[in-house]
Amino acid sequence: MRKLTKLGDIAFYLAVYAYCAWAHRPGWRYIAGMALATAGYALWFTARAQLGAAFSLKPEARKLVTSGLYSKFRHPIYLFSTLGVAGLCIAMRWYIFGTLYVFAVAIVQWCRAKAEQALLEAAFGDQYREYRKQTWL
Repeated sequence: MRKLTKLGDIAFYLAVYAYCAWAHRPGWRYIAGMALATAGYALWFTARAQLGAAFSLKPEARKLVTSGLYSKFRHPIYLFSTLGVAGLCIAMRWYIFGTLYVFAVAIVQWCRAKAEQALLEAAFGDQYREYRKQTWL
């Protein structure tokens, strides 16, 4: 199931990139936006790979991942997917939609992150609290 989910994510993002390449508006905003999107999604895929078997669609406390990107950020998947979406919106000049969408996604991800933090703190206690002190977001 995890492999199928990863393949679905890759297919989705490739389709979005293909659409942006087909419908793009040439200029520096397109290049800057696509660069931000590419960096965001590359880091998102990296974080997802580093999470490994601990990844789940709904919050679960399978194991505490503290290496790789997770040594600096508590929620790199949320952070970098938001940057990727913001980059695509900049590239396509979807400023109003992009601002509203990124804001809505950020709120949903913030709520999900809070729920995950409570779950991980309950499962891992002092180990998780120490990890939180050493990481950002």
